[in-house]
Amino acid sequence: MSLGDWLGETYRRFGAEDPVTALRESTDELYRGGLRRLDAVWRFAPTVYDREWDLLVVLDGCRADLMASVASDYRFLDRPRRVASPASHSHDWLKRTFGTADEAAVAETAYVTANPFSDELLDPNRFAALDEVWRYAWDAERETVPPRPVTDRTITLLRDRDPERVVAHYMQPHFPSIPDPGVGAGFQREDAGWLPGNAWEKLRDGEVSEERLWTAYRNNLEHVLDDVAVLLENADAERAVVTADHGNALGEWGVYGHPRRMPLPSLHLVPWYETTATDAGGYDPATYDQSAGESVGEKLRDLGYLAD
Repeated sequence: MSLGDWLGETYRRFGAEDPVTALRESTDELYRGGLRRLDAVWRFAPTVYDREWDLLVVLDGCRADLMASVASDYRFLDRPRRVASPASHSHDWLKRTFGTADEAAVAETAYVTANPFSDELLDPNRFAALDEVWRYAWDAERETVPPRPVTDRTITLLRDRDPERVVAHYMQPHFPSIPDPGVGAGFQREDAGWLPGNAWEKLRDGEVSEERLWTAYRNNLEHVLDDVAVLLENADAERAVVTADHGNALGEWGVYGHPRRMPLPSLHLVPWYETTATDAGGYDPATYDQSAGESVGEKLRDLGYLAD
């Protein structure tokens, strides 16, 4: 947003909203705009294709300290590292990860994803396989994709096709929290505005405590890590990695959730745990009807993003 655009939007707000709200929103947007100018340095961070892995497990919106708080409960999280992500938001992570990657590297990659931004950003013809689980395994009651369909589809793909590289992109621990849905949904899409009732708005406005939100966030992480354990026991990968596309802000520098192009370490420093995976053959993955359901816009709204 240019200064002229900001002035025009500020004028509109003061004509449509009460002065206190208009001033708060315009000041916040000016502040965020300044922060975004500092975010350019993170765009030079290595992508996952600059690192070594055969099976990459991506947890959506997982802070590094959140992962560290539960790591001792999971034997495959015994080699802790933190690495820089090139993005503070899934939309930009997808663009910078696959959009800048060598075509040969993408062509040998199978991508199994619960994140609906793939609809807008990815060309299935570039991949060894692109399995958009969110299209057919959306849980309308929970308003997200539970972990198990991603686990099942990744195991099936590995056993049936054995691609060179596989990325399994889970939607958790991104809100809504499956074990604790009352905390709220997620964040807005492209900073277009808050979606009422999302978890980060409630934290910002004092409607939910940081302790309560953190507990729901951690429970949602444990929920998905239990499934990651199933995946790693039913897949063969010499170098499996558990990481995240970005983190979340808990009020650092006045920022909440995961806005695009924000330079905060809590958003850009993500966990990186290396392990191995061996298929013991003890689990039979379910099959799924892959006919499309709700629109991508409806799914993004359920996750707390604005779809417009």
